[in-house]
Amino acid sequence: MTRVKRGVVAHKKRERRLKATKGYRWGRSTKEKAAKEALTHAYTHMFRGRKERKRDFRALWNVKINAAIRPLGMNYNQFISALKKKSIKLDRKILAHMAEFEPKVFGKVVEAVK
Repeated sequence: MTRVKRGVVAHKKRERRLKATKGYRWGRSTKEKAAKEALTHAYTHMFRGRKERKRDFRALWNVKINAAIRPLGMNYNQFISALKKKSIKLDRKILAHMAEFEPKVFGKVVEAVK
């Protein structure tokens, strides 16, 4: 059987890893072993961050809706409950955007719910 030389493949793999750690501090951007360890942790944090971002945005939308609805005589909980009873299917992202940038339209939605 012929011999397989893996030098090119292994070198490309190491280059790719070091390119991914560009900008990391200390030896983690230049030393292969430290770079591998740094990327292992980084990928874990990236995965968790993608899940957390969804939670963070939903919480932010809730705050924006609540802040806009209180001067109109309701609170967040009553408003969401009334939306469900009236079968108005607007998600929190859209409601928060309307509350922040389209207060007149948001006011009409609130009037429709009351």
